[in-house]
Amino acid sequence: MWLLFLLVAAVAAVFSCARVCRAAVAAARTGRPARPPAPAPAPDPAGDDGHAPGLTLYEMAYLSGGPQRLADVVLVLMAQKRRLLLAHTGWATVVEPVAQDPVERATLSAIGPDGQRPIPAVREALVADEAVRAVADKLVADGLALPAAARPGIRSGIRQVWAAALLVVLTAAAAYWMAPPGTDTALLLGWFSLPLVLCLGTLAVARFELHPYRDWATDEGEQRLPGKADPPGSRLPSAPLAPLTSLISLALHGPSALTDPALRAALHSSGA
Repeated sequence: MWLLFLLVAAVAAVFSCARVCRAAVAAARTGRPARPPAPAPAPDPAGDDGHAPGLTLYEMAYLSGGPQRLADVVLVLMAQKRRLLLAHTGWATVVEPVAQDPVERATLSAIGPDGQRPIPAVREALVADEAVRAVADKLVADGLALPAAARPGIRSGIRQVWAAALLVVLTAAAAYWMAPPGTDTALLLGWFSLPLVLCLGTLAVARFELHPYRDWATDEGEQRLPGKADPPGSRLPSAPLAPLTSLISLALHGPSALTDPALRAALHSSGA
């Protein structure tokens, strides 16, 4: 009977690990540039930071946290320029309806003609907007961001490996409990350790090798980000460039890196 449990555990482990491997190979292939990388863009209010050649502020935000992070960056950017008011209660209010780029225009459109809207609703509208998709498409074409179709494959595959590891443990316990008297339980558990080691080994490799693909950036895109592994602001300018420093920290590390408590409360209170 325990051989049947072992067969089930082995099939589940092999199938789930093979799925992760196939998804990783597909991600690596789709992550290669489809065309030569574009030259560094001309400086723009939301783009030139002096630390990531060829990446705008919006692109850094997308590679670090996806379209939701990009939406947070443009909201804070417009708030720092006094064109929006972000309340600690999680509402965005238009102060001056002036946009300097397509993403800012999309932000004003997302807020709507009433001039006020909850930040979660604005963020949701921005994520689906054509201007944000254009940023993502450019990064994907340059091989810096993973295509949307490839991300769920690895994520779901890793979840399946976790489920297979749990199944191995459960089947091993059931086989141990149902083993007839005189069965060599050490040998029995030793056989079940093989699919368990396979699952845990795959998870360990995925943890260290596939982390860029589980997020938004490819390996190349991850390398283009300026000092993402450093503490917020540790490699960024200070003094006269404090607003830009705050925006770069937000793009790389999320709302918790903001130094302005009012802005941080506005984004966190809205579910960021």
